[in-house]
Parts: sequence; structure tokens; C-alpha cells
Amino acid sequence: MNYRHLTPSMSLLLAFEAAARHESYTRAAMELSLTQSAVSRQVQALEQQLGLTLFRREGRQVQLTDVGRLYQREMSEALGRIRSATLQAMAYQSGSGTLRLATLPTFGSKWLLPRLHDFYRNHPGVLVHIHSRIDAVDFESSGIDAAIVVGSADMPGLISHRLHTEELMVVISPQAAETQDNWTPERIGGQTLLNVANNANVWGEWFSHHGLPHRMMRLGPSFELTSHLIQAVRAGIGIGLVPRILVTDELANAELISLDLPFASQRSYYLAYPPRNEMLPSLVAFRSWLLEQI
Repeated sequence: MNYRHLTPSMSLLLAFEAAARHESYTRAAMELSLTQSAVSRQVQALEQQLGLTLFRREGRQVQLTDVGRLYQREMSEALGRIRSATLQAMAYQSGSGTLRLATLPTFGSKWLLPRLHDFYRNHPGVLVHIHSRIDAVDFESSGIDAAIVVGSADMPGLISHRLHTEELMVVISPQAAETQDNWTPERIGGQTLLNVANNANVWGEWFSHHGLPHRMMRLGPSFELTSHLIQAVRAGIGIGLVPRILVTDELANAELISLDLPFASQRSYYLAYPPRNEMLPSLVAFRSWLLEQI
């Protein structure tokens, strides 16, 4: 087989990728600053070179075929790697660069952002763009370079650096704490227990840690963000079980009261990124700084 047929020109691939992403020659043409007919000709030339039907054409509409969708997925990943390699080379040449970092919202606002000025002082040429993410990060389609996540070390296809084990604390508002003393695990377990939706089993871990029967658990409202749960605890809605690293200020200012010694959960915080970004200068600088901070 002639390998030249397997490596179409970049202009053909860019036209296909844009048309496939939008499923529209018109929007692809606007993105690429071309005419609609030019995009159509380039896609047809690619189909002829490959001997594949990548789009179904219905009037003025186009829709990916099954093989076209498969080709799009693989091609988008390959183009993403090319763009990443170009950005890395440009950043390396300039000695600086940009880092697109995803982080858990509460971790970002309560821990990372108050310390980020120290990073900028030591690395004035690097810009860190913060993106809040609760769910898993899709590094292929999101444009994110690295992410701070919480979970297990099992992250197939990613390089991960463990930052620290998640330590959990039972907290309550000062007003609620004054209503009674002798806060034993049994008494705590009988209260309204607040939790975060993406860690719904956290109170189960705490009950098992103290040898308490799960049937006595009284789960209250659930929250998407830990920061919302913290506010709910301060408002006296219930008792929270939260990462200690996220409530240090509230505990120091007596805005929250700890009722129990912290215990290690089954999760840890990690800095994670695809292997292709490992030597990205901005990530190298941020990784070194973050690991020193932790």
C-alpha cells in the first residue's frame, strides 16, 4: 500500500475535522475562513483519496456516516496532539506559556487561589487559566492541560501525582454545638447528616470507621458543591463531614466547630494530565510549585 494515501494533506484533514465537528459545511467554512464550496471540495477530495464515504448528504445538510464518525474521533485526537506539540514548542521557545487547569470548585477557591500569588511571583511568565470541574475531565475535547481531582490512583492513560490523602472532619455550627455537649459518635450519627452528591458514601465510611450500624443513619439534604454544604452547616441545617483542608479558615475563626478527630477517607487529591503534556513548560513549573506547596 502506498503510505502517501494514508497521510492526507493537512488542509483536507482540517476541512474534514471542522465539518465533522459542526456537521455543517457552512459553519466549517466560517471557522476556517473559506467558502462553503471550498470545504465541500476538500472533503470530497479526502473521500476520494481514502475511498470512504465520510458524510451522507441530504439536500443542503450533511451527516457523518458510521465510518466518518470513527475517523473523526481518531482524527480529532491526532490533531489535538499536533496542536499540543506546537504549543509546547512555542512555550519552550519563549520560556513561559499558558496552563489550562481544571480543579474542583471548592478546592480551587478555598486552597489554590489564596496561594496562587506565590506561583505568579516565582513564575511571572506563566498564566494559569482556572476551569471548575466536578465530573471527570475529557482531556481530548476540552482543551484542558491538567486537572486537580479527587479519587483513586486508578487513572488509565493519565500521569498522576498524589498530593495528599483526603482527611475528613465532622463539623457543626457554633450555635448548634451549644445545644448539647458530649458529642459521642452515637449522638453525631443520630443528627441530620449533610453530604455532597459526588461522594454519597462518605457517611457510610464514617459509620464503619466508628463501628456504628448504618441503619441509624439519617441523611439530610445533598449538595453539588462542598462550599454549599459548608454554608448549610454554618446555617445550622445539619452536620457536615468535610475535607479538613477546605475548612481550616472556618475552624480558625470559630465559624465551625469540629466534633470529631479527622480520619483518612478512601480518596486522595491528585494532579493528573495526559502523557503528551508531561514536558509542557507551564505544567512543569506549576507541578513543581504545587508539589512543594503540598
